[in-house]
Amino acid sequence: MRWALVKVCLAVTAMVVVAFAVPLGLVVREMARDRAFSNAEREAAVLVPALSITTDREELERVLASAGAGDGLAVHLPAGDGRAAVDLGRRRAAEEDVAAVRRLGRASTAEVPGGSALLQPVALGSGTVVIEVFVPEAEVTNGVGTAWAVLAAVGAALVVGSVAVADRLGVRMVQPAQRLAEGAHELGEGQLGVRVPEEGPTELRRAAVAFNSMADQVVQLLANERELAADLSHRLRTPLTVLRLNAASLGDSPAAEQTRAAVAQLEREVDTIIRTAREAKPQTAAAGPGAGCDAAEVVRERMAFWSALAEDEDRKVRVAGVERPVRIPVARADLAAALDALLGNVFRHTPEGTAFAVDVHNGDDAVIVLVSDAGPGIADPEAAMARGRGSGSDGSTGLGLDIVRRLAESTGGDVRIGSSVLGGTEVRLWIQLDGRESTPSRRGHRGSVRRRRTRRSASPFNRSRSHP
Repeated sequence: MRWALVKVCLAVTAMVVVAFAVPLGLVVREMARDRAFSNAEREAAVLVPALSITTDREELERVLASAGAGDGLAVHLPAGDGRAAVDLGRRRAAEEDVAAVRRLGRASTAEVPGGSALLQPVALGSGTVVIEVFVPEAEVTNGVGTAWAVLAAVGAALVVGSVAVADRLGVRMVQPAQRLAEGAHELGEGQLGVRVPEEGPTELRRAAVAFNSMADQVVQLLANERELAADLSHRLRTPLTVLRLNAASLGDSPAAEQTRAAVAQLEREVDTIIRTAREAKPQTAAAGPGAGCDAAEVVRERMAFWSALAEDEDRKVRVAGVERPVRIPVARADLAAALDALLGNVFRHTPEGTAFAVDVHNGDDAVIVLVSDAGPGIADPEAAMARGRGSGSDGSTGLGLDIVRRLAESTGGDVRIGSSVLGGTEVRLWIQLDGRESTPSRRGHRGSVRRRRTRRSASPFNRSRSHP
């Protein structure tokens, strides 16, 4: 495109230069010729007053000498009164040319060696006198070569300037197009972070905007796929936990050992899938107005499931705040997944016999779900909130708390980790009812972590009301 534009500008400018320079050069040459013959006519006009006074040869020779024309001026006197024709000065024109001018009575030019001769007739009483003025070829073309050189230089400068301007315009058009092509090639190779500068002509800027929007959509779709794979894989850990606990009670038979080995292998595979599906950026969308679920019903349902496992492990369980419906703008499946993630963490990371509790507090603008346990607690709550930072030694991927965080933040709420009155960990899930964005003091980019060890009442439900 760049060289095509340069060629077009070169051809157009060359045609314009030729169209103007050639006629202008011819005009300059013709003006130089007219100037030379105009000077010759003025020299001839100097002799006309002298010829009107006298035709004496000696007098005319003195007039020619005083005119200072040298041998470029001549006078041709006609024959008459018994006198032969006389030529004063150097004669260059042919006899027939002089005779023709005398006969016709009008000025004429004749080609002579070294230039041209202007033949000017002057009618007198004794006949027609012809004045001959020699015009050298150098005088006819005086300044023409310089003018043509100037025209050629100007034309060349115009051509070069047009080529330079066309090249710059071509670069301005080609470079954005090249960057767009390179960006598309890099995006096709899997470099999802590539973006194209929005510059150049309007059409290319629009193409760059469309390309960047497409790249963002591709990244978003891929992130959603990874997020879905990670979340679904993490949800598999709930039935895996049940299988592991059931397998632990099968005894020491070979079939039981094989079952436990298969469950352990399956858990490792699921953890590998979770760790592989990283870079998940999109957040879970909150349910729209009129949608959502009954949090109390979901808690009762999931606690009925986990209570059976807790009974097998001799864990004390307490549930509070689920006697009345509690509507929240969250999909039922998302809330169930978040509860399973929190309760699964209790079973995975606390020893058998550890008590835990789930409390639901329904406020005017928010619903708080507290999951507390009497386990050893979380040594580093900040690291626990970061996705994918769970240590491989205890089988934690860090995805469970991130699922809970995304659920809370999708409604404008947050998640906080603290110390429970049972002596272990307390995870507080804040679900905003009006969909407002939570203030910076309420949560950060990755959720909030708060460690507190203050005197509280024995009921986590009361604690939630004191510290919403």
